[in-house]
Amino acid sequence: MNQAAVPPGAVPSPNIWHHTATYETENRAVDPDGRIEAAMAAVAPWAGRTVLDLGCGTGFHLPRFAATAARVVGVEPHPDLVALARRRTRRLGNVSVEQGTAQAVPLPDGSVDVLHARWAYFFGPGCEPGLAEVARVVRRGGTAFVIDNDASRSTFGRWFRRGFPHLPEPAVVERFWAQQGWTRVPLDVGWSFSSREDLEAVVRIELPTSVAEQVLAEHEGTSVDYAVNLWWRTF
Repeated sequence: MNQAAVPPGAVPSPNIWHHTATYETENRAVDPDGRIEAAMAAVAPWAGRTVLDLGCGTGFHLPRFAATAARVVGVEPHPDLVALARRRTRRLGNVSVEQGTAQAVPLPDGSVDVLHARWAYFFGPGCEPGLAEVARVVRRGGTAFVIDNDASRSTFGRWFRRGFPHLPEPAVVERFWAQQGWTRVPLDVGWSFSSREDLEAVVRIELPTSVAEQVLAEHEGTSVDYAVNLWWRTF
């Protein structure tokens, strides 16, 4: 990956920036029943509207939104991922991909109806500059969604706490979002891999090496129960 061309303020991603192909495997495995999108659509459908995928990575979710949205914009700081997202969506006339950060979104004020950020920058305390940009680009009546791990429960939640004990406690994160005026929807989404090798590869990019090896030794099979929080706010 070309680190020199990353814009100022970008927060490095330890998984997709360095293990793009494995992260693609993870994207295919997470939420096989589509519970995240269903919960989003129940709050704010995006058919015929303008959608922003903030921190879109390789653009995995862009075609899904583009199937019904009027316009979809992906914003991603890393130039190599921007190129991959553009390649993925090059035949979709209602999709564009721009380089930018959550703290400096390259879109006009009030230009977005639905904003989606999945495991991308908005992890709780410290993301206030990005939240200010969310409030700027989402038009009145529009809705923003942030998807993040729920470390308070599930097998992966326990793994996550073991791997990153320095991160804020789940109660602290929940209190932060509530104070910012966001609503929490807890979801059980799961990981479901086609092979044990794929599961092991993904665990090794998501957790520190020692913790990854420990949990893999303890866990059998190709699936993992996985809880997330869907945070949303209408402006």
